[in-house]
Order: sequence, then C-alpha cells, then structure tokens
Amino acid sequence: MPAAGPLGGAVEVLPATDGLRTAARFRVEDTETVLPGHYPGFPIFPGVCLVECTHQGALATLPAEAKGAALAAVESTRFTGPVFPGDELEIAMEWKRTPAGDWQCRAKLATGRGPAASVRLRYALAEVAA
Repeated sequence: MPAAGPLGGAVEVLPATDGLRTAARFRVEDTETVLPGHYPGFPIFPGVCLVECTHQGALATLPAEAKGAALAAVESTRFTGPVFPGDELEIAMEWKRTPAGDWQCRAKLATGRGPAASVRLRYALAEVAA
C-alpha cells in the first residue's frame, strides 16, 4: 500500500538532459484536497506540497548509483512566489554526491509567472548489514 501524502495528482517525470540534471512537472488542479483550507477564498498551494512534489520527482529520477536511497533530510527551502490552482509547476533538479557519500538534490521550482521555490533534499543509501 503506498504511503499517504498531501498531493492528489501525480508528479510527471520529464526526459532528463543527463543523469545528474533531471526534471519533473506537476499540475495543480483546483481539486487538490489541501487547497480549501489553505487561505479560504484565496487558495495557495502550500509550501509542504512543493517539497513533496520535489521529493516525488527526486525519487523517480535518482541517479543510478543512488538507487535505493531514502530521504535523510530537507536541508533547505525557500519559497519565492505563490503557486495557485491551475498552475503548472516545473521542477528542475540537479544531483551531486556529498563528501559523506550521500546524494543531494537541488531543485528550482517555477510556474509561468516565474520562480516559486528552491528546495534542497539529501538522500542516503541504506546501511549494508555486516
């Protein structure tokens, strides 16, 4: 059974330019269940949903060397513009290996109006049982 999450729709993975630069897209339908309670009368897609869109896009585009990695930390978020019902959210992700051996996903999210957020997530490989 899949885990519950705040998104009603699915994150669409887009063709990657290379293994370390990936992209995804999410359309914010006016039927998203989080919208009615997030500023009633003036719905805005919540920041936690932007992080979840990034996480889902990241899981779907993990570099081959990172397959099986799990979210270890939300390292940073910065929300720079509102996301409204009807917006198409573009998620551009860049992957890099950290000195500790984890994988970092740096994402820029934007709508047709411009930047919406930047999100940095860290993924760790599972410990190998000895």
